[in-house]
Amino acid sequence: MKLLEAVAGARMSEYDSIRPFLDHEVPSVIQRLVNSPELAVAASELAMPRLLANNMAGQTLTRLLLLYKTRGLKTIRDCQKLVTHYFDQVVARSIDNLSVSGLEHLDPNKPYLFISNHRDILMDSSLINYLIQQAGHDTCRMAVGDNLLSNSLAADLMRLNKSFIVERDVEGMRAYYRALTRTSGYIRHSLSEGVSVWIAQREGRAKDGFDRTDPALLKMLLLAYRNEESPISALLAQAQIVPVSVSYEVDPCGTKKAEELVAIARDGEYQKAEHEDLQSMILGLMGYKGRVHLSFARPIDNVGDVEQLTERLDKDIVSNYRTFPTHRYAAKTLAGSQDREDVSTDKALVALKADLAACGDDEKINLLQQYANVWENRKALGID
Repeated sequence: MKLLEAVAGARMSEYDSIRPFLDHEVPSVIQRLVNSPELAVAASELAMPRLLANNMAGQTLTRLLLLYKTRGLKTIRDCQKLVTHYFDQVVARSIDNLSVSGLEHLDPNKPYLFISNHRDILMDSSLINYLIQQAGHDTCRMAVGDNLLSNSLAADLMRLNKSFIVERDVEGMRAYYRALTRTSGYIRHSLSEGVSVWIAQREGRAKDGFDRTDPALLKMLLLAYRNEESPISALLAQAQIVPVSVSYEVDPCGTKKAEELVAIARDGEYQKAEHEDLQSMILGLMGYKGRVHLSFARPIDNVGDVEQLTERLDKDIVSNYRTFPTHRYAAKTLAGSQDREDVSTDKALVALKADLAACGDDEKINLLQQYANVWENRKALGID
C-alpha cells in the first residue's frame, strides 16, 4: 500500500505546477483571499447593495462577510458550494433566462471531455459546471491559459474552483513541447480518476463570432496517448468527447472585443492594459447577457483521426448554437435592410443598440459582425 501511495504521489508531483489546489491547501488559500483588498472591491459589487458597493464601508463589510462565509471551508467541494451560492446571484442578475438541452444523453457516473466554443473568459466553463452539477454530475476540471493567472487573486480563485493551467508563455521549442505534453498528461490523468474535463475548442475567445476548432488543440490532447496503437481510440475509450455550444443573446464584452480587433487591423497588434483580463472577467460575469442557452451534443465515439474530429466538433458546436433577435438584427443592419426588429421594446436589443451607440464607425461594424457571423459560419460549414 505504501509503495502504491508513493507511486501515486510521484505521478502527481509532475503536475504540481499546473494542477488545481488540493483539499489540504484550501485553508491557507482562503486566508490569503479574505485578506485581499482587491477581492473586497470586486466582491462588494455582488454582495452589497449598490449604494455600498463602491465605497470603503461596503468593502469593509464585504471583508467581514467573507471572513464569516469562509470560516468553515476546508475542501474544494466546500468552496464550490459557496461559489454556487454566489453564482446563483450572478445568473439572476445578468441573465434573463438560462436554458439547457442535451444533458439527458450523459451519464452522471462517467467522465467526459467537454469541448465548447469560447466566447467569455469565465462564463463559458462556469455555466457548464453550474448546469452539469444541477443535473447530478460532479463538476469538471477546467483548462485556463497561464496569461489569465498573472493576477494572483484570479489565480487563487480559479485554482480553488478546479481550474488547471495551460502553459503558453514558454520559451524554446523543447520547453513548449514539454508543457504541451504535461497538459495532455494531466487531462489523461484526470479522466483516469473519473473526473470530467473542460477545454475550449481554441486558444483565446472567438472575438469575431466564428466558432472553429483548432486542430493543434486536438493534437495536444492526443500527446498523452501517442504511444497507443490508435491515440484517438484510446482517448475515446477513456472518456467520450462532448461538444458544447454556449449561446449568448448579448455579449457584455462585445465592444471591448471590437476595439481589440480594430486595433489589430489598424496597427498590426493590440497591447492590453494592466489588469485588462481581470476587468474582462468581471464584466463577463456581471454584465447583462440577455438569454443564454447551452446545448450538449451527443458524445462523440466514432471518429478516426484529427481531421474527422475537428469537422465533427465544428458542425456540432455551430449547428447547435442558438440564435436570438440580436443576431438577426445585426445581420439585417449589415445588409442594409429596413425590416428590423423594434429595438424599443426588447431589452436585449436595447442593450445591443446602446453598445453600438458607444462605438466608433469601425468598431460598430465589427460588433455587428460578431453577432451576424453565426450565419456565415453555418454557411461555410454547409449547415442549413
